[in-house]
Amino acid sequence: MPDATAVPAFAELTAPPAWRRIDFLSDLHLSAETPATLAALEQHLQETAADAVMLLGDIFEVWVGDDARLEDGFEAHCLQLLRAASQRLPIYFMVGNRDFLLGEAMLADSGMQPLADPTVLTAFGTRYLLTHGDALCLSDQAYQGFRAQVRQPAWQGQFLAQPLAVRRALARQMRDGSKAQQKSEHASYTDLDDPACAAWLQAADSKTMIHGHTHRPGEHALGGGLRRHVLSDWDLEDTAPRADVLRLRQAGLRRISLA
Repeated sequence: MPDATAVPAFAELTAPPAWRRIDFLSDLHLSAETPATLAALEQHLQETAADAVMLLGDIFEVWVGDDARLEDGFEAHCLQLLRAASQRLPIYFMVGNRDFLLGEAMLADSGMQPLADPTVLTAFGTRYLLTHGDALCLSDQAYQGFRAQVRQPAWQGQFLAQPLAVRRALARQMRDGSKAQQKSEHASYTDLDDPACAAWLQAADSKTMIHGHTHRPGEHALGGGLRRHVLSDWDLEDTAPRADVLRLRQAGLRRISLA
């Protein structure tokens, strides 16, 4: 397994001078069973005053391969709404631990632009470190081993070589197993390792990290003027609906509730 404590290489993205607002979203976990959450995303992409939207992973509950978009159904509908949004403003997509198989074909067809994990975004004269966050959950060694395995091209090639129906069935099994484990063990996402976050920020020459994954929206001081801002998950199907956007402007970051 790769050294989880190693500082990775950072991609760089500079916001055009004309941008005045940038929206960050993550962890919508969209599926055919979350129509209200999908409708909220579609409405936000149609109405946002942002100049760009950055999707920082786990936008989909599961993504079994780009060929799924070619069948009538949920993935095809998502393709249509993302394509429409991309014609109005730039949409950037970073894979998460649930939708890491979303690839070049879906990106090209939808008009979304790939966003590497991690990426340093320079906007309004400030450097922001963007990541989904799962790579920094270092105390969950079992997950880090799984992550290293499924990010290998050989593993992905073998999985994607299976018929789409088989991949859908495997995804359902994994999803059902995950839900059952959470109920039986009251499991929750492991939090990010703060010293590792600080090391990433220092290496990236940044003071601020923006990430998702943990479903624990908030702001955390890491010492030395370093901070991490955690994005909200979305769930408009829940009795206590959640849907927050973190918006970046010249004045800084502001959390906006859409629920």
